[in-house]
Amino acid sequence: MAGRAYTGRYFYMKVFLNGELVDQNDAKVSVFDHGLLYGDGVFEGIRAYNGRVFKLKEHIDRLFYSAKAILLDIPMTADEISRAVVETCQANGIRDGYVRLVVTRGPGTLGLNPFKCKNPVVIIIADKIQLYPEQMYRDGMDLITVPTTRNHQNAINPAIKSLNYLNNILAKIEAVNAGYEEAIMLNPAGYVAECTGDNLFIIKGQSMMTPPLEAGALYGITRQTAIDIAVELGLTVTEPNLTRYDLYNADECFLTGTAAEVMPVVKIDGRTIGNGQPGPYTRRIVDRYSDLTSTTGEPL
Repeated sequence: MAGRAYTGRYFYMKVFLNGELVDQNDAKVSVFDHGLLYGDGVFEGIRAYNGRVFKLKEHIDRLFYSAKAILLDIPMTADEISRAVVETCQANGIRDGYVRLVVTRGPGTLGLNPFKCKNPVVIIIADKIQLYPEQMYRDGMDLITVPTTRNHQNAINPAIKSLNYLNNILAKIEAVNAGYEEAIMLNPAGYVAECTGDNLFIIKGQSMMTPPLEAGALYGITRQTAIDIAVELGLTVTEPNLTRYDLYNADECFLTGTAAEVMPVVKIDGRTIGNGQPGPYTRRIVDRYSDLTSTTGEPL
């Protein structure tokens, strides 16, 4: 594989760390980094398909929006980070893969004060990912609603992709302990927010609905892509507050996320969605998404 050092049995990837591509074993950050100590930082997950990085500009823009929201100065320009993403993929021979872009507050003191951290750290990892079993993409996923409530937007705004993911992790633990791959999280008002790592959609007749951002949903880039595709297909798209009753009685349901892509859902809390198979609109959205990802993006 191009760009990776081979040592007997294993390929060691190159990781971008503070302006340099280093061997993965040399990609180290300080134990005093506030990203480690307090989850103080932001990140993006980005996909490469067929030798192209999909929606790279949108991801970089969102990274800077998240950083601005937490008063984190990224020590690189958007263009520099974009080039670094491409170079990291090239160095690892990635044509179809996943990029994790992380910016931490950097090393500081053991106190909370972020202004004592003077050197933010930029990390880019380019590798492979398989979030869910392949069979689920064909047959659909079962979901469960879990007790852990989505963070209130006045506590941590869900528009910020922060390194502090404990809220989502607690919900994921509840899902896995119950035997499910993914879970629905409700907001403090009892409305559907999102899943532990994905946005959620339902289709009823000719209408497609997804929770509004103020309900606790992330401004997902794949979410927006699905909305654009639905409009192309002639669906009416709205963002109302949704209850579990609305989900149970939907004709179709699916999840979206950069890592998840588009995942059909066929059962929620034991209730069968539609006829228990991925719905026709969902399948068309999956096909159109596949077409877009294979033909558009920043070339590697």
